[in-house]
Amino acid sequence: MMSSIGESPPYEVPAEAAPRGQALAFPDVYREHVGFVWRSVRGLGVKHGAVDDVAQEIFVVVARRLPEFEGRSSVRTWLSGIILNVVRHHRRSIQRKSPHETASGGPALDPQTLPANVPTPYEAVVHAEETLLLERILDELDDEKREVLVLAELEEMSVPEIAGALDIKLNTAYSRLRLARQAFEQALARHRSRDGWRYR
Repeated sequence: MMSSIGESPPYEVPAEAAPRGQALAFPDVYREHVGFVWRSVRGLGVKHGAVDDVAQEIFVVVARRLPEFEGRSSVRTWLSGIILNVVRHHRRSIQRKSPHETASGGPALDPQTLPANVPTPYEAVVHAEETLLLERILDELDDEKREVLVLAELEEMSVPEIAGALDIKLNTAYSRLRLARQAFEQALARHRSRDGWRYR
């Protein structure tokens, strides 16, 4: 279920990594990682209407800081740190301007945006409901738990990579992920117990 929110944007273009020993070029980084950035922004709770703007802001930072990248970590780990900083700044900005905008919930998903390979209308409904359920549960988590859970479960990053992206100690990352998974499972159980007729 955790993968429902992690669908790639329609404009993602697959690309091969730059050959070893060559400097990273911004167009290559963009093509290879735009899906990762888009999914992470959405998973971290940026509302549908702001995802593209936040993703664009992230790539502006990437373009400016790319010459500083020294290869001490993977590109995804480096990008994750930028993503988290930009998303946190976006959250603070929203809270200052319109505190009510941070409330849980968001616009309902348009069924027309569901993947074409969903075999039946029933499957499409279930997929949409599970996606909304996932978003509601993530909205209930505090920012620390949400960040580590999105990186681990949606983006399948290792705990050492997560620790590097969040600039925290490895043991802290393991502890935070354990607590995040517990909180997610507890919230999922509550929702399914309350709305059991809606979710499989």
